[in-house]
Amino acid sequence: MSHSVEVLIAGVNQNPELLMEQMNIESDAILVNQCDKYEISMLEHRGRTVRVFHMAERGVGLSRNTALMRAKGEICLFSDQDIVYESGYEQAIRKEFESHPEADMILFNIEVAEARQTYHNEAWKKVHWYNCGRYGAVSFAIRREKMLESGVTFSLLFGGGAKYSAGEDSLFLKQFMDKGYQVYASPVTIGKESAGDSTWFKGYTEKFFFDRGVLYHYLYGSLAKSWALRFLLAHKKALCGDLSVKQAYEQMRKGIQSVKGTK
Repeated sequence: MSHSVEVLIAGVNQNPELLMEQMNIESDAILVNQCDKYEISMLEHRGRTVRVFHMAERGVGLSRNTALMRAKGEICLFSDQDIVYESGYEQAIRKEFESHPEADMILFNIEVAEARQTYHNEAWKKVHWYNCGRYGAVSFAIRREKMLESGVTFSLLFGGGAKYSAGEDSLFLKQFMDKGYQVYASPVTIGKESAGDSTWFKGYTEKFFFDRGVLYHYLYGSLAKSWALRFLLAHKKALCGDLSVKQAYEQMRKGIQSVKGTK
């Protein structure tokens, strides 16, 4: 059975034609372009259809949801403007889904700078609630029918342009699994992240750890503080330069406690 793949791209102030070339887009795609106008357009790129939604509102979660609501592909692949895909990515994604009918969602490898790498899949494996926080949205490919069936969308509280700096991808993944859907990680690499400044990451600051604490409340509930300490101890060499482990944990604890209804 053949699966059509559609790439759902969140971008900011992009030239659509140029971006499709830079990203090496070979499939159908939707670009939600945060800019200063409202406009809908369509272009053809390498014989495939790219729909473009220019919008003035900010927030990566809003952009991803906007694309989700308009997606047509059987398989939806989430993306950002700084991803460059390998030639043949569409066929590679289709092959994995055809080979694994048990998978409602597959997380692929995207090469990133070593300092930002949070995962690398060495083999096919199932993803669980306790390790879902390491995967970014650009690794996500999902069966559109299952996504719509689940009713899960991206949080508007987390991610670039939102109140809290990151985590919309982890929440989406956990909520999808909580509904009983099956998520697997694949060793197949489909692209890489191009070099450039992050739209949200400004270093391991007090805000970074505070926001992470808020995220952990939603991810882990009553276990949030324990998982916060585990996270800091496991990655203290990379994370705790400007702040000590104790100071970082205090900020995460404040973030956890700031969420209404927690103590």
